[in-house]
Amino acid sequence: MTLHIDEGLLNRAMKVAGVESKTSAVDLALREYVRRGELVRVLSTGLQKSPEDLRNMFDPDYDLEALRLNEPSRSYGRKPSAG
Repeated sequence: MTLHIDEGLLNRAMKVAGVESKTSAVDLALREYVRRGELVRVLSTGLQKSPEDLRNMFDPDYDLEALRLNEPSRSYGRKPSAG
C-alpha cells in the first residue's frame, strides 16, 4: 500500500506522540481519529439522559483547570524503559 503523507506533518506527529516509526505514528493517529469519532457519536445522543440528569452527573465544584495545573506532566507514546 502506498500513502502520500506530508513528511513535515508526519515528523511533527512522531515527535508529539513520542514514537520513532512512521507506522506507529500513523497507527496512533488513526486510533485517535476513530476514538474521537466514537466519542462524538456517544455524546451526540446525550448519553440517553435528560438535561437535568446530565447536570446532576457532574460535581458543580469540579474545577478542570485547577486539576490540569496541578497534574504532573506526562510522556505519551512510549513507555519508560525498565531499569
